[in-house]
Formats: sequence, structure tokens, C-alpha cells
Amino acid sequence: MIESETAFRDTSSDGGKVHVCPLRLVPDTVARTGASHLVTCLQDEILVETPRSILANNHLRLRIHDISEPLLGHIPPGDEHIAEIIDFAAAWGGRGPMVIHCWAGISRSTAAALVTLCTLNPEVPEHVIVRRLREASPTAYPNALMIQIGDDALSRRGRLVDAVRAIGRGVPATEARPFSLPADFSTLRG
Repeated sequence: MIESETAFRDTSSDGGKVHVCPLRLVPDTVARTGASHLVTCLQDEILVETPRSILANNHLRLRIHDISEPLLGHIPPGDEHIAEIIDFAAAWGGRGPMVIHCWAGISRSTAAALVTLCTLNPEVPEHVIVRRLREASPTAYPNALMIQIGDDALSRRGRLVDAVRAIGRGVPATEARPFSLPADFSTLRG
């Protein structure tokens, strides 16, 4: 049993949640939250089966490495990957629970979560969403390239990049604890 099981159990009836976890906790997180959608941010070498409880078309697979600059033999996050996150988030619409994961639940998955939340909350200031991410996960270190591309794609004019820089590196870790954030930030300001 996971130490913080109740911390990410989705009991909300008024909207969805984004749950972030490392790869090894995907089955437990999906089961405990009742997730209907899953985002996998991992390179091709790591196969993640779609849980039986999730429809195949509700599992987005981003085949990317955790890099922020080109590196021979690696796939950096690109415009097309961020466009997929934005489209997937818009189709999900914040209804019910979604799980987003990468290898450790620290970099690619937290960047994908921020892009998802900024997609769903276009009027909410970036610093509000990013600050809530930091409060939920002291280890979050969103992938800088994914954040830059997401900022551009969502017309955030550098504000998302600046907000992520402002929270800093976070607490170094090899794996994050699962955490969740509400999909709807419309009642949160400044």
C-alpha cells in the first residue's frame, strides 16, 4: 500500500483532477483514482500497457526522452508532442481523473501536467497554477523544453516559463511522491 494513498484518491464530484506519479505507481494510481485518461511521457524503449480500466484512445503516449536540448540518439519534446497534450487535455475537458506519468514523476510528467492545466484554465495566471504545483510536489522540476513549447503554443508570452523558473529546481529526488491538482482553477486567483 502506498503511504500517501488518501492524498491522491479522487473523491471530488465537482470536477476532475490531474494525478502525477512515477512509472512504478501507475497501476496503483489508476486503480485508486478511477482514472479514465492516462498520459505516458516515456521513450520508446519502455512499454507501458494501457490499464484495462482505460480505453485505448484515452491513453496518450508521448515517445520522448527527458532532455531539453538535442542529444544524439534521443527524441526531444517537440511542437507535435505539446500539441498532442493540448488536444488530449481539451478533449478530456477536466472531467474525472487523469493520470500523467513519466519515469520518476518529476520532469516530463510535471511539465505535461502544467500544459494540461494551462490548457484548461486559459484565464488563470500561470504563477497561480505553478505555485500550486510546487505546493503539491516539492520535487517537481518541469522539463524546460516542454514548458517553453507549451508557453508558445498556449500564447502565454513567456509567463509560464517565468513562473516555472521562479519556483526553482525543487528538492532533488530520484522519484516523486504521487500528487494531484484540481483540473479547474477558475476560483483561484493571484
